[in-house]
Amino acid sequence: MKDNAVQPLVVPERVLPAPDHMSDLARSMLVLMDNPMKTPFPAVADIQGWRKYVDEVENSLSLEPLRKAMTPPGQFEVETLDIEGVRIHIVTPEGLDPDDRTVLFDMHGGALIFCGPYVVEMAKAVAARFKARVWTVDYRMPPEHPFPAALEDGRKAYRALLERRRPGEIVMHGLSAGGNLIPATLLKCRDEGMPLPAAMILQTPELDLTESGDSFRANAGVDNVLNSLMPVNLLYANGHDLADPYVSPLFADFTAGFPPTLLTAGTRDLFLSNAVRMHRALRAAGVPAELHVMEAAPHGNLPFTEECEAIDKDIRAFIRAHTC
Repeated sequence: MKDNAVQPLVVPERVLPAPDHMSDLARSMLVLMDNPMKTPFPAVADIQGWRKYVDEVENSLSLEPLRKAMTPPGQFEVETLDIEGVRIHIVTPEGLDPDDRTVLFDMHGGALIFCGPYVVEMAKAVAARFKARVWTVDYRMPPEHPFPAALEDGRKAYRALLERRRPGEIVMHGLSAGGNLIPATLLKCRDEGMPLPAAMILQTPELDLTESGDSFRANAGVDNVLNSLMPVNLLYANGHDLADPYVSPLFADFTAGFPPTLLTAGTRDLFLSNAVRMHRALRAAGVPAELHVMEAAPHGNLPFTEECEAIDKDIRAFIRAHTC
């Protein structure tokens, strides 16, 4: 039995400067990046309130830097498919070797409720960073479509991709909310007998909707991009147990099969514990796993900085090492 008499650590108020050894762009992002979810969340049952909230956040000026960051330079070929009612965008960056059959199967971030209008732009950023063709799923989201709608869309899209590519040519990728939906989708596909992909990349992943990890308290207020999403988690789960592995993949049985996985996080990331605990859970199950933690980074890993590029380089090498 746990000792409930243990007293918590009380941390005094302090100032956290941006470390001098980081690049100027990274240091500025630690000061200037802004959490777009400043206003209180609606009541979980207020569907109209959530629709208004999502629309206001997505149209807010605070998302303008994100919009710019999601539109990388260069030319991209974009093809859109409709498969069993699921919209899939295939984004191919210019200069890609025509014989390269590797595909990144992606589900976008956005706290499980945001970024629907920016799916293609976000996929372009993934394609540019990792120099790979991206299949991104325009999955359904709350408030109208809570769990398990996104997983059903992901399952249909993954099954369709398996008809076009060998498993060894597929790497699954998810950032933030995508870092929840990608492993949850794969668990569902695995449990239905579908083959595993070559590898998986989970960046600053939202793996635990119970928010039980240490960093949810240790980095609260330190992460300047994100705060607790518990009301959103309850909206998404739609009455399901937050610890259900299809809702919070951190709690899954990985001994039943899981691909080699690379995880990223930052030392100021609210989701740092998610990545740390997933890394240990995978290794305990005998699954090859790498954990890359970025100095001082909040949620999102300071995209397009030289610090982020150093990790992106490792991710590109990881993709090459695991695909055939």
